Amino acid sequence: MVGQSNMAGRGYLSDVKQIYDDKIKMLVNGRWQAMTEPINFDRPTSGIGLAASFAGAWRLKNEQEEIGLIPCADGGTSLDNWAVDGVLFENAVFQAKLALRTSRLDGILWHQGENDSFGGLSALYCDKLSIIVDAFRSALKVLDIPFITGGLGNFLGAGRYGKYFNEYNQVNDALLKFSETKPNCYFVTANGLTANEDGLHFDAVSQRRFGIRYFESYFTRKNILAPLDFENELIGIIQDRPLTKKEQGALFEIEFARGRMSLGDLEEKLNCLT
Repeated sequence: MVGQSNMAGRGYLSDVKQIYDDKIKMLVNGRWQAMTEPINFDRPTSGIGLAASFAGAWRLKNEQEEIGLIPCADGGTSLDNWAVDGVLFENAVFQAKLALRTSRLDGILWHQGENDSFGGLSALYCDKLSIIVDAFRSALKVLDIPFITGGLGNFLGAGRYGKYFNEYNQVNDALLKFSETKPNCYFVTANGLTANEDGLHFDAVSQRRFGIRYFESYFTRKNILAPLDFENELIGIIQDRPLTKKEQGALFEIEFARGRMSLGDLEEKLNCLT
């Protein structure tokens, strides 16, 4: 998971049902642990991103396998911040190499571009991104790995910060061109997705839909140029998946640890699971 804030996720946690599945992991301190949201805690404002529904859709196709998410996105960053040998690039490579000790790397999810949507930077986008993608693939020895990128929201021009992102359409054009000219790179449209009140960050429901589109692109190895008819249906299946007793117990333990449940209530609920 690389890019800026819309990959990290800024959707409000209270706006969607949580996704919990002990076969969906996230990398923390170089080790896999069960995923909880926010996954990519780059800022105190971190929230719902697209990766959880992406992983949930993957699990529907791979019922007996585990998927791991490697959070490396950082809000407010430009392509120059992601330049090869910069700290963000090196951290992402380092985190991925830690994950490779116990797993295989199967895809790179990218969302970035808001901070390259002004001052003529969009004209340089395709070439800069190509250098970064080549370097990721080379450093991790995964030359054919699929690279999935998503478009910027059409709401950017009208939002609170719209005057700062007056080249977002050009960035979207560059991302689509990139996907059409670079091997094993794919583009996912943001058409129909909506924003938080800031007009900058995808809201939680849209992030769930975006994750489904990212997975469809990854699974089919195709660009996704229009909203998918089955997005909401699939989100419902993922969010409403029946939990195992082990998963229910883990969620009770989390609620207790966060001070939302008394010890007595925790013990009673755990006893009811046995």
